Amino acid sequence: MQLIRGLNRWPDNTESVVTIGNFDGVHLGHQSMLASLRSAADTHQLPATVISFEPLPQEYFMPQSAPSRLQGLRDRVRSIEASGVDRLVLLDFDSHFAEQSAEDFISDVLIEQLQTRHLIIGDDFCFGHKRRGNFQMLTSAAKTHGFTLQRSHTCLQDEHRISSTRVREHLSKGELAAATSLLGRPYRISGRVIHGEKVGRQLGFPTANVALGVLRPALRGVFAVWACDLERGTRHAAVANLGERPTVGGRKLLLEVHLLDAEADLYGHHLAVDFIAQLRHEQRFASLDELKMQIARDADAARELMKDQMTYTDPLCSTDEARQT
Repeated sequence: MQLIRGLNRWPDNTESVVTIGNFDGVHLGHQSMLASLRSAADTHQLPATVISFEPLPQEYFMPQSAPSRLQGLRDRVRSIEASGVDRLVLLDFDSHFAEQSAEDFISDVLIEQLQTRHLIIGDDFCFGHKRRGNFQMLTSAAKTHGFTLQRSHTCLQDEHRISSTRVREHLSKGELAAATSLLGRPYRISGRVIHGEKVGRQLGFPTANVALGVLRPALRGVFAVWACDLERGTRHAAVANLGERPTVGGRKLLLEVHLLDAEADLYGHHLAVDFIAQLRHEQRFASLDELKMQIARDADAARELMKDQMTYTDPLCSTDEARQT
């Protein structure tokens, strides 16, 4: 997949089949839309093109109260690529873009730049300054500019709409199975392994500290996980803590991963963490000794649980055929 950051880098004289959206989480509803995009692109024999945004629009308009992201940018790009997309156009959602009229977005972006021949949008899609653009406006534009328009209808599960909001709600409650059913895969966080304070090593449970950057996931607690080393192509059963470590006076949100029955130098590697089950909520212990004993119990619980996960395969990770421990 070709990642194009900004319209100034779009190839000249290239027609396309296009869809537009945040695609945060790339859940089953998004995947259905991207499958329609791939099919339409094959029919038109043109590149399947996604327009998305960085930052996400809600983060621009509500920087202090925007919903937590389901994915960092790297994971969003990988998930979109896994859906068979040819080109991802990442637009900078800034003041200029926010003030662009819906009419100018159609003429400047969809027609002049992307030379859209077929457009697929969600049934609740609005765009342009003050969200004036809608399906009705695009229907008129399609007749004027000679492209075809397709509405992607809402995907339902158990009579409820599949949405990023629902995934986020399940994660905030530790309901990983429900989140997985909406995503079509386990919830994942990935990042570079960085040096930490070595507290886990002092307790006899060395951890890989995964950099979260600006990501503030909706879930918190202790989990049984798969840890996939994307540098080496290895995957390990592990136990992870996502929280602030109250027992040691921590205040910064951290993702710490302890590999079960394996040792590996992961510093500097990119680690993908797939959350399988929540073991407990994060809590404060009276002493480091109590914390150490609880971590041992967590590791045993995760080890037992992950025995039933050995046949798990990951459509987004290139390590499916790699060594598992």
